[in-house]
Amino acid sequence: MSFLQLLIIAIVQGVTEFLPISSSGHLILIPKLMDFPDQGPLIDVAVHVGTLAAIVSYFWRDVWGLARGGFASVGIGTAPAERRLFWYIMAGTVPAVLVGLFLKTGGYLEGFRSTTLVAINLIVYGVLLGIADRFGAQRKSFEELTLKDAVIVGLAQALALIPGTSRSGVTMTAARFLGYSRFESARFSFLLSIPAIAGAGLLAVLDLADASARMQSDAITAGALTFVAAILTMVFLMNFLKRASMMVFVVYRVAMGVALLLFFA
Repeated sequence: MSFLQLLIIAIVQGVTEFLPISSSGHLILIPKLMDFPDQGPLIDVAVHVGTLAAIVSYFWRDVWGLARGGFASVGIGTAPAERRLFWYIMAGTVPAVLVGLFLKTGGYLEGFRSTTLVAINLIVYGVLLGIADRFGAQRKSFEELTLKDAVIVGLAQALALIPGTSRSGVTMTAARFLGYSRFESARFSFLLSIPAIAGAGLLAVLDLADASARMQSDAITAGALTFVAAILTMVFLMNFLKRASMMVFVVYRVAMGVALLLFFA
């Protein structure tokens, strides 16, 4: 793969992973719209790991709190509030892990790389995001997370394995329906993504060991470039959500979905 293709993939992933517009859907569209060879699942996962590094860097205080909760769960230290949040995040991760393993072991993931499917999901889940953002209350914070809320948002996260859905978009949609504010919905969404992306990253490392030296180099380069793009995007989004609604993302999703259906019809 050329450096230009890796750069474009990294920028697209770094921007779209955090904006609720579907990173996986956009990654599938790159080779179709720009006449590039398909980058394949390994590069897709590598750039997701780049975004994981950005999440950990930006939310390092929250991540440290969750780590303290994990340590407290095995008797190292005492942090009851952090321990509760740690286990709620773990519970919310289970649905995506189970569905992801089922799809990967069954060889179903490649079947989802369809432009039509991406377009339909962009529209459907975009409309749901708009409804949730318009009518959802804004009273809850991440610290008020309950087991029920964690599982509901976790079930929504499992839907994001289908391209065009958007992991951040569908989890923010669920959180907004549950009454979390826009800012807290994004915070909740990103922290919930850490175990799921880390798990996918571990599988990618195992695949990377069997890949060619060129593919290994491409994956590392793409991940590093994505980290830079992701950090910049996260700073923008978290500040944006403090003062604006998600309607601009809803409009983008619906317009993009309709355009794709017309273009590839």
